Amino acid sequence: MGKRISHSLLDPWLGPPLKGLYSVLPIPRRFPPEGIILTGHLFAILAAVGFAYSTCLWWAGVLAAAGVLGNHTADCLDGTHARSTGQCRNGGELLDHFTDPLSFSYWLVGISVSCARLDLGLVAVICLYATAVLTNIKAKIIGEFTLARFGPTEFKTLLAAYGIFMTGLVLFGTGNPGPEAWAVGCFKLLIVIGILQLLINLWIAVRDVNQTGAPPDTSEWITNRDR
Repeated sequence: MGKRISHSLLDPWLGPPLKGLYSVLPIPRRFPPEGIILTGHLFAILAAVGFAYSTCLWWAGVLAAAGVLGNHTADCLDGTHARSTGQCRNGGELLDHFTDPLSFSYWLVGISVSCARLDLGLVAVICLYATAVLTNIKAKIIGEFTLARFGPTEFKTLLAAYGIFMTGLVLFGTGNPGPEAWAVGCFKLLIVIGILQLLINLWIAVRDVNQTGAPPDTSEWITNRDR
């Protein structure tokens, strides 16, 4: 894929401490990095369950936050383990980038279930996958996989904070608006931020691929009949 460049605001602060856990965790050297990716994905599923019940059960928000944290920790450790044990594989990188947007989509669907707004969930998931497709196509053309200032780490941090916030609402909130109303308001704000960022990143991506990308592909498609 070429170079990987992160413009994330939080990666320089959260990345090193999480990667530092690798030296104290009892991960066998023969354990495949793909197993760490799968573990992170299981954490993502637990977080989705937590989000789905976060407006009615106090512990659900804690589960959601813990699942997001576990997912991000695994995301930081899989590459570290692969490089440290000489197990870097293209298949592992493919699996990593394949499961990342799936994890986010689980969480967005979970939030939409918690506030009974599947329409908002559809908009959020479409925006998410549009961002993922844009990022990967740009990486293919310019040979750099870049993360925006508000990227996956910031999004995960926001979602973890949302989970804790919902736990506080369920435990201590009284009167109106209730947890579901807060969930709808937060979800709408998140969607607006996501759409605005998508439009900005689309403009930046078109500019970057025109300026620094490889020469445009002018070849024709090769079909079975041409072989």
